[in-house]
Amino acid sequence: MPTIQANGATIAYTDTGAPPDQPDAPTVVFGHGLLFSGWLFHHQVAALRDRYRCITVDWRGQGDSPPTHGGYDMDTLAADAIALIERLGVAPVHYVGLSMGGFIGQRIGARRGDLLRSLTLLDTSADAEDPAKVGRYRMLASVYWLLGLRPVFGQVTPLMFGPTFLASPEGRPLIDEWARRLRRCRRSGIRKAVLGVADRAPVDEEIAAVSVPTLVASGADDAALPPDRAERIAARIPGARLEIIPDSGHSSTLEQPDAVTSLIAGFLASVDAT
Repeated sequence: MPTIQANGATIAYTDTGAPPDQPDAPTVVFGHGLLFSGWLFHHQVAALRDRYRCITVDWRGQGDSPPTHGGYDMDTLAADAIALIERLGVAPVHYVGLSMGGFIGQRIGARRGDLLRSLTLLDTSADAEDPAKVGRYRMLASVYWLLGLRPVFGQVTPLMFGPTFLASPEGRPLIDEWARRLRRCRRSGIRKAVLGVADRAPVDEEIAAVSVPTLVASGADDAALPPDRAERIAARIPGARLEIIPDSGHSSTLEQPDAVTSLIAGFLASVDAT
């Protein structure tokens, strides 16, 4: 997997390159959620790569990006994403971020809109973490760091995935693959990533500055960041479009891949047509 050096970190990414018959095709950059990697978007990349150059980024300490001593706050991760976009020379891009990737995307949209064609925010929030959940997330991060995934698996999976997906025969293989990939990561990096999310600063006042076309979507059954968080984002970003995805929890790109891919594809096409 290729990497760049940025802000004292090694950042891993994937890049499909431009479609062979469309050398000037727009680029889509995908930013994953906590406890995942660019793999979270493998359905969407497979569907879109014949029309777009598709790039996925692995945040510090997750996927194939190694842990760092610090820099897990959302502002630094946004700077990492900006460095990747600028280093590859692909701006302006369509940015698609889920959860943690959405925290980062909102910062890019508000502060560096010149780098974006559009912004898609999935299962995310503009607010600080719910204070009632911060202590629990800190505890889970510490237990994971000390003992690994097994002791916290039963508490984490209902946050990551909705009840329909958890009960479906299609869900089990994907959950197993998610767990396998997560276990490959250094526990220290995952712990710092969890704390970075738990301690994040809000951007609810800042996102009114987002001026690019924006799609906001949430799983109807998202337990980690319920749909009212998406509603708040859409109300604050001028002209934002809001969609609620039925029978989906927090990881909508895996749980309802066809519905999410259709939403994204239609939205990107509408932006590119203007």
